[in-house]
Amino acid sequence: MRRLAAVLVIVVTAVLLPAQPAAAAIPADLAHIGNAKQVIVVTAAGWSSTKATLRAYQRGADGRWRQAFAGMAARTGYGGWAWASRRVQDTGTTPVGTFKITEAFGVRADPGTRLPYRKVDGNDYWVGDQRDARTYNLFQPSASAKRTWRKSQAERLAAYPKQYAHAAVINFNRPSGVKWDAKRSQYVAGKPARTGRGSAIFLHASGTGATAGCVSVSRANMVRLLKWLNPAKHPRIVMGPSQVITRA
Repeated sequence: MRRLAAVLVIVVTAVLLPAQPAAAAIPADLAHIGNAKQVIVVTAAGWSSTKATLRAYQRGADGRWRQAFAGMAARTGYGGWAWASRRVQDTGTTPVGTFKITEAFGVRADPGTRLPYRKVDGNDYWVGDQRDARTYNLFQPSASAKRTWRKSQAERLAAYPKQYAHAAVINFNRPSGVKWDAKRSQYVAGKPARTGRGSAIFLHASGTGATAGCVSVSRANMVRLLKWLNPAKHPRIVMGPSQVITRA
């Protein structure tokens, strides 16, 4: 009888206790952070998880890493996780890897970030058109003089006023050599991104559930992160299940 009671206690405890956050990994344990002095680490319990914990770290003058904020609850892709090199567009997976953060945008005004910030409106899109490699995974105004991408294959940023109230661009599958083409009134890439790998992977404010591959936190936490991020400290974000995070 005592044995049965003990088993029942264990079962009830397991049911009632909240799920534990994914294991922490400090930047010193990570493989690809390079010269970063600010690192955001997003860890999930497993490959199919749509929930994660975000922790932000900064390296001091003494070389030691210190956590900047308490761990933040985060949401990730509805399709779970996939290594960045194997990710496929429209699968709802969050890419596993280490990525730079170099710019930000939002439907709302700049909250005070040091990153380059663009306030977007109803004419602004983020392109994921696989037929147009030169603009794939780039911000584009719809008023482009000679627009070659299809609106149906792009995100109208203002259509997501809650999620894109504020967002930072995660440099997953980003093109290089980006420049403004004055004749076409659009950005073009010198070396295009890999079409079909996926576009528009952001760190943004949370909606009502899992994302389509992005990482989201509460809007208040998103503002805290944007105010903290400093391009002079070469910020990076490291994302993945806890069992592979040190290799991501």
